Amino acid sequence: MAEEKTFPMTLEGKKKLEDELEEYRLKRRPEVIKRIKIARSYGDLSENSEYESAKDEQAMVESRIAQIENMLQYAEIIDNEDVDKDEVSMGRTITIQELPDEEPEEYQIVGESESDPFNGKISNESPMAKGLLGHKVGEEVEVEVPNGTIKVKIVKVD
Repeated sequence: MAEEKTFPMTLEGKKKLEDELEEYRLKRRPEVIKRIKIARSYGDLSENSEYESAKDEQAMVESRIAQIENMLQYAEIIDNEDVDKDEVSMGRTITIQELPDEEPEEYQIVGESESDPFNGKISNESPMAKGLLGHKVGEEVEVEVPNGTIKVKIVKVD
C-alpha cells in the first residue's frame, strides 16, 4: 500500500484550514445548492447559464472541501521542542540578509498548505527554505534559487 502524503503545518495553519472547511460546509455549500434550485426553477436546463454556473461552482466547492479534509486528515503538526533555538526549522520565523548588502528580510517557514510568500510565509518545499533548513544564526549560506545562487546570512531565528 502506498504511503499517504503528510501535510506539515503549524497549529495556526491547521486552525485556518479547519475554519475554511467550516465556511465551505456551512455557508458556501448551502448557498450553491440554493442557487442550483433557483436555476432549476427557470425550466430548460440545456440553455440555462445560471444552472451551469452554479453546477461549476458546486464542483469547485466540493473539490476544495475534499482537498481540505485530506490535508487535515494527514496533517503533521510541526514541533520544534527538540530543535536548537537558533537553528532554522519549520514553523520558525527567520531573518536573513542577502549578501553583500541587501536589507534584512523576515520569513516564517511553513508547510506547503500554509505558504503565502506575499505575507512572509514560505513553504518548506521552496528553494530558499530547503537551502536554509538546519543552518544556524550567524551562518552564511549559498542557496540555489531559480535564477542562480545567492549568498545569505542568517541574522535571527525565532
